[in-house]
Amino acid sequence: MCGITFAIKTEIYITWMKPTRLYQLVLLFACITLVSFTPAGKKRKKIPSGSSSIPVSVKKTTARKDSTESPYYIIVYKHDYELKVFDKEGWYATYPIVFGGKDLGDKMKEGDKRTPEGNFKVVLKKIHPDWGPMLMLDYPNPATMERFNERKAKGLIPKNARPGGGIAIHATRPQEEWTVDNYYNWTDGCISAKYSEMKDLYSYIPVGTPVTIKP
Repeated sequence: MCGITFAIKTEIYITWMKPTRLYQLVLLFACITLVSFTPAGKKRKKIPSGSSSIPVSVKKTTARKDSTESPYYIIVYKHDYELKVFDKEGWYATYPIVFGGKDLGDKMKEGDKRTPEGNFKVVLKKIHPDWGPMLMLDYPNPATMERFNERKAKGLIPKNARPGGGIAIHATRPQEEWTVDNYYNWTDGCISAKYSEMKDLYSYIPVGTPVTIKP
């Protein structure tokens, strides 16, 4: 009887140990996965080939959200559908974006749905009731107005045309992030990132941040 009882207990012990070890392996794998995970868009890597380094005028400082100085510099590459953030050390983050109409040329006048090209800065941060976080740009600024008047003088745009305004970097509606995934240009000339990713960008980009928009 003792031998039988011992055999039964041994069998039960072995059977109980197998799922426990399996559970430990699964738990270990899960822990390793969580530790190694870093959110996309905030992971620093070396500067991608072909990307220029941050201008020396941009300082690595701690800036308040209402600051006129910024430790960051934004470059928008229209034909790549990308917004890149740089700091003193180089490339910092990349966000996929979309624009207005299919024509990715420089903005000529109000209503053409084009995104202006040139050098701008963030002049205001606000929350829009529909598409959330917005970084307003100083368009039109003196440089874009000079270009606008030259085009009008050459007859490239009507004499009664206006330059437009209200250009911003803003989010999609929460349920319309698919527009960015599908390169669907839907704005009136603004730059649009996904709602979830724009909240991230908005959280650390202060007023005063330089923004360059390239073709």
